[in-house]
Amino acid sequence: MNELVIDIRLKRFPAVGQASAVTAVQDLRFAVRSGEFVCLLGPSGCGKTTSLNIIAGLDRDFEGAIALPSAAGRSRPVIGYVFQTPRLLPWRTVEENIALVLDAAQARSGIVDELLQATGLAEFRHAYPERLSVGMTRRVALARAFAVAPDLLLMDEPFVSLDEPTADRLRGLLLEIWQTRPTTVLFVTHDTREAARLADRVIVLTGSPASVQFIVAIDTPRGDRTAPEAIDRIRRQILQPAPVSA
Repeated sequence: MNELVIDIRLKRFPAVGQASAVTAVQDLRFAVRSGEFVCLLGPSGCGKTTSLNIIAGLDRDFEGAIALPSAAGRSRPVIGYVFQTPRLLPWRTVEENIALVLDAAQARSGIVDELLQATGLAEFRHAYPERLSVGMTRRVALARAFAVAPDLLLMDEPFVSLDEPTADRLRGLLLEIWQTRPTTVLFVTHDTREAARLADRVIVLTGSPASVQFIVAIDTPRGDRTAPEAIDRIRRQILQPAPVSA
């Protein structure tokens, strides 16, 4: 599997009514190695989500190029996307929401059962989203994203609306699933603690228009990142880095 290469030279939103045109992203260039977990860190409104939508192919109105990773034998890259809100269909059960992204053969493969077990949702497989807690709906979204065995997993602040204990449990769950089902991950966040907990590297963006300010490689093993003092030490590394090249 090859790497993800980002080269967004320019993304502008045109003027609408009395609102002026906005340059959201300019000269954003970096690469993510195969199987790497990278956090894209920056303040709200700096262009993180816009960049993620361009990478996902949801927004093609930009200047530049995106090279996506793909596994051998696949005709095109498979992308998983976890949004800020879970985007579950309310008229489908947990099991059906996960299977929604699969073809018939994939649905029969047992992957849904495996992910229900991995996310602790097996006993809720027949429940509808309205019966789930907010944290449980996030688990369904995680399971659905991994169900397609993505070559690239994009995550747009998926735990932003949760209380910190719930969010941290889900970060741990995400890492558990990712370590058993490895893929390249690009995770958007504005939270330095979240980046410290999750990332192999952190790409820190400037304010709008987004471009790379600096990149920080985190060498601390993930098993040593659970204690608050370890997270604080890594946060200082992110906030006061020794820059490295993309």
